[in-house]
Amino acid sequence: MPFQQPGWEGADAVGKFIFEGQLKADFEDRLLAHLQVVIGAKLRRGESFHFTWRDDASIGDGRTTIWLHPRSVLVYKYYGSRRVPLNPAWLGALTYTANSPQGLYVVPEPAPDAEAVKFDEAH
Repeated sequence: MPFQQPGWEGADAVGKFIFEGQLKADFEDRLLAHLQVVIGAKLRRGESFHFTWRDDASIGDGRTTIWLHPRSVLVYKYYGSRRVPLNPAWLGALTYTANSPQGLYVVPEPAPDAEAVKFDEAH
């Protein structure tokens, strides 16, 4: 089970990641928000990379890999309307995978760094 930010509701809200208008994948809104930041940062720098995720059992329980590049057409469709608080530790872990030869893949959300939480609460 992912770490739940105190006071954040909607952990099970499922949004959609849409690639090139054709391929659609469901991700929890919290994960989708973190993926949007990591993917956006790499694409802004002009970097191309693979993104792999496990498919839902309803479509075969396999995995899907796509090649993301700066001209990719991406849509992040959230189920909930409220912005999700970001966990810097999770952003770091996802960025680490995105910079690896295997490319971006989903890793479990770690507990946030205590110092980062203090900074976030102060601002």
